[in-house]
Amino acid sequence: MGIVRKGAAGLLAGAIAVTAIAFGLDAADRAYPPPLDRASEVSREVVDANGQLLRAFATSDGVWRLGTTVAGVDPQFMRMLVAYEDQRFFDHGGIDPLALMRAAGQLVGNGRIISGASTLSMQVARLIEPREGRSLMAKIRQMARAIQIERRLSKEQILDLYLTHAPYGGNLEGVRAASLAYFGKEPTRLTVAEAALLVALPQLPERRRPDRHRAAAETARERVLKRLAVSAVIGEGEAERAGAEAVPSERRQLPAYAAHVAELALRKNPSATRQQTTLRREVQRQLETVARSAASRLGPRISVAMVMADARTGEIIGEVGSADYFDASRSGWIDMTRILRSPGSALKPFIYGLAFEEGLVSQETIIEDRPADFYGYRPRNFDMTYQGDVSVREALQLSLNVPAVRLLESVGPSRLIVRFRRAEVRPVLPQNEAAGLAIGLGGLGISLRDLVQLYAALANRGVPVRLGDGIDRAPGPIEGEPLLDEVATWHVADILSGVVPPAGSRKLGVAYKTGTSYGYRDAWSVGYDGRHVLGVWVGRADNAAVPGLTGYQAAAPILFEALSKSGVAIATLPRAPTGAVRISQAELPVSQRRFAVTENGLPTTSAREPAPQIVYPPEGAHIELGLRAGADASPLVMKLQGGRAPFRWLANGRLLPDATRRRTTQWSPEGAGFTTLTVIDANGRAASVRVFVD
Repeated sequence: MGIVRKGAAGLLAGAIAVTAIAFGLDAADRAYPPPLDRASEVSREVVDANGQLLRAFATSDGVWRLGTTVAGVDPQFMRMLVAYEDQRFFDHGGIDPLALMRAAGQLVGNGRIISGASTLSMQVARLIEPREGRSLMAKIRQMARAIQIERRLSKEQILDLYLTHAPYGGNLEGVRAASLAYFGKEPTRLTVAEAALLVALPQLPERRRPDRHRAAAETARERVLKRLAVSAVIGEGEAERAGAEAVPSERRQLPAYAAHVAELALRKNPSATRQQTTLRREVQRQLETVARSAASRLGPRISVAMVMADARTGEIIGEVGSADYFDASRSGWIDMTRILRSPGSALKPFIYGLAFEEGLVSQETIIEDRPADFYGYRPRNFDMTYQGDVSVREALQLSLNVPAVRLLESVGPSRLIVRFRRAEVRPVLPQNEAAGLAIGLGGLGISLRDLVQLYAALANRGVPVRLGDGIDRAPGPIEGEPLLDEVATWHVADILSGVVPPAGSRKLGVAYKTGTSYGYRDAWSVGYDGRHVLGVWVGRADNAAVPGLTGYQAAAPILFEALSKSGVAIATLPRAPTGAVRISQAELPVSQRRFAVTENGLPTTSAREPAPQIVYPPEGAHIELGLRAGADASPLVMKLQGGRAPFRWLANGRLLPDATRRRTTQWSPEGAGFTTLTVIDANGRAASVRVFVD
């Protein structure tokens, strides 16, 4: 009986001791947790719309440490890693007793270390809390940390830490950084040889760096491939084939695209480790290549900027702020897509579009290109010559200055500015002056991004669209009235699509316009198809003149090269909407055959007859005609005052059947919606109102 009591007391004492030790260890674990917070700092990344890396930034200690997860790495690599480093990783709790006994036996039998017993968990402990030297106490501490880590993290989380922090030589840490630096690709799909090299390097990263010690790297890779556990994973014969593959001999630069967008992303979200953009990496890469090459051809100190956008969604898919971000001679750090510059003739399409919309001209209307004086403003053509009588189509294609100013005087500079505001674009006028005729030839300031936003409306059937900033500014269609109506937009595109491509460029099926600012400071070219718009600016960041720099000779070739190499398929320009047709000069109504002007360059007026004015319906009226009810809808009665008969009416740019000498007429709309009504008298004077019929 006494023996039983003594045994029970011993068991109780042992249980108490074990419990005390357990509680003590648990308290110690809570008091001295592993420094997992040290593992939180990774390189900040800016990625494209599909998650592809555009640019990474080194950590505060100058290390390239890209966050990596098991899901982002080739499964074959993961199997090889576990097979080589820690075969029982998924079965132990941080320490592998069998591996410890094996290593101890080899040490006793051989008098030296043959193989280690470090598990992947122990290696993670060493990576996040580096030891100063190799000692028994350091190893014991590492084992304790491994157990602590296993208590706090899942096996997958532990692997994520290893994949992110494993050393690969120099300032490379993690599998992603190493794969990008040595293979030029993400580690999602690796060859057996590539996977074996990435498994081998972390043991002795500096001695096995393939860019410095290629033979040592090859030997280490061979050792991995010959390990029986690895051979079982990769399959028979794979080791021999992988061994024949060359080891990379140089370290590549990590992706470094979209420098200006990436910096903007970091400024907007300084705490974010991963920032997604709307850019497409391949488009961005090609645009940067074209910009760098073009700037080199054009000469020193010249920079190139580009913006490419989806005209329907407003998303920026490619943006180049300068020819080379790191080229100080070109002030590459300045983002020229956001700098205000004179657009030259690049705004002329919108003048013509407004004239088409108001029914002032058709494509084949004759307009004079002769010296003219607009109350002291005497515009001259770029080449200092004049073409005489030309069609409106030719005037825009040749970018003649005098015809553009004639039309702008008729439609009104302030109305053009109001249209720009419909697209949320607000050009800057000199010294806050009122808009004058000079704005038609570049007498205002506008950024490349805003110019592309205006042209996006032309590519989007006149509907303005807000461009994003590539990061967090929401893009999309702008609610409200169109920049231009659909018919006028089609006429502009039809004309610009007929402009001859620059020398050496093939026709692409796009509409485009060029511009050159006063003094040869800025060269522009903007082109669009049925889906995308691309704008190009060329010049010096310091706004100095570049003799001979023109939009057609400098910017247009870059535009066509960038469109060809971007990888974005050319979309067909929109079909002609109802009422849009190119009428020959002989078939035009008499009032539209010639845009009549006086000697001072102003549209013809008559002292005996006031200009026509539409008195009904008034501007902005909402008129109920019963169009939604069916066939009993009433016609719209239209009345005018002034003008000289006969009169020609247009609805949404489409000529109504017959000219009339009466000042009251009727028209039956085809459907409900906004309608622009225009009347033109015998002298070519016009008046327009915009109403909503229902």
